[in-house]
Amino acid sequence: MSETASISSSIAGRYAQALFELAKDEGKLDALEADTDALSAALDASADLQNMINSPVYSRADQTSAIMALADKMNLGEVMKNGLGLMASNRRLFTLSYVLKALAEKIAEEKGEVTADVTSATALSDAQAGSIAEMLKSRFGKDIKLNTTVDESLIGGLIVKVGSKMVDTSVRAKLANLQNAMKEVG
Repeated sequence: MSETASISSSIAGRYAQALFELAKDEGKLDALEADTDALSAALDASADLQNMINSPVYSRADQTSAIMALADKMNLGEVMKNGLGLMASNRRLFTLSYVLKALAEKIAEEKGEVTADVTSATALSDAQAGSIAEMLKSRFGKDIKLNTTVDESLIGGLIVKVGSKMVDTSVRAKLANLQNAMKEVG
């Protein structure tokens, strides 16, 4: 991990812990979880938002007014809204993606959930996602929250990551294994 990423992660951890504890004390963890998911999706979908929070060109006032307008437009809860305002006024919005990731982990841990990253060659149907979640629940004994992504280069199959464990059943991996085996033979 680079030094910059380590510093950002450290700063984000403190903000995430504070937001988590405030929401928990106020009984608003469900609202914080919904806000975290919505803001993560918005950040992933908008290059303009990423540029605004990462660029030093925008003034503190510009960043604050932009992020507060976004929070109002998205109907974010008071805990998240106030946290975003504080981050903007302290010029810490560049850590937002780290804060959201840390918040998601803390909320999942509180709820007894495990997050699984599932990458597939095509988008999973609700039935397929449910089946994968049930299979993983029986394996790990905890509720599973799926983060799904699509990578067409897999050709077929899945890559499933839960914590430090990974299972790669993609056609791409099987072809690579076959190619390596053929190199060893001849």
